Amino acid sequence: MKAPLYIGLILTGIMFCFVSPGFDIDISASSEKWQILVNGNTLSGWQAQDPSKPHEWTTAKTVKVNPHNNRLFEIKSGQGMFVNGKTGKTQNLVSSKHFSDIEAHIEFNVPHKSNSGVFFMGLYELQVQDDYGRKDLVFSMCGGFYARKIGGYYSSSNEWVGGTPPKVNACKPPGVWQTFDVKFKAPRFNSEGKKIKNALFLEVRQNGILIHQNVEMPGPNSAHMPIPEAPRGPLMLQGDHGPVAYRNVRIRPLR
Repeated sequence: MKAPLYIGLILTGIMFCFVSPGFDIDISASSEKWQILVNGNTLSGWQAQDPSKPHEWTTAKTVKVNPHNNRLFEIKSGQGMFVNGKTGKTQNLVSSKHFSDIEAHIEFNVPHKSNSGVFFMGLYELQVQDDYGRKDLVFSMCGGFYARKIGGYYSSSNEWVGGTPPKVNACKPPGVWQTFDVKFKAPRFNSEGKKIKNALFLEVRQNGILIHQNVEMPGPNSAHMPIPEAPRGPLMLQGDHGPVAYRNVRIRPLR
């Protein structure tokens, strides 16, 4: 092959890579800058899973474990984070924006034995829970991917399959802020709408420690939104399993 033609083909390929939109990528989020989803100043951009019913999510300045009841928070009103009310028994919170392949940074805080979760696309839960000092590694612990119910979470079946525990327990004590850093790929669909590739968590780090690598999601796991798998979906913060606070939640397209 002559050199000019060879160089021309290379340049054409490079131009195609930059100009062609990625498959299933949210073009409105094509910038590599982080998009702040939880700034702690306002709940704008979020709504209750059932908007027709009230919820107790609010902003707060600080939270700390209640010295009289270590399963609850002492909450100081103000701005800086989201918290799911005094008892932690309220609706899930869902982002108004929908996304596809993303990197996500999530900061969370739970009191003693509290439980929450972050649902990518509203379907695939990364467990949030107080499991500080726990020795056994199970799918239901913090950083785990919960099992899924055969026939879907809302089916009458009592059979569960799957579930992936974290590689290590990277939890900090209750009341201490923790982080998840996630690289996530959405499921792929053909032109007829049939799923041809499962959703994939390329990497999850908890507090800087690698806890997952290349974990497929054959389907939605426990307590997911009653929506089908799709090329894009929202982020959901679980709010009905106990007190939890979130701050500095941000995403950007996966490169």
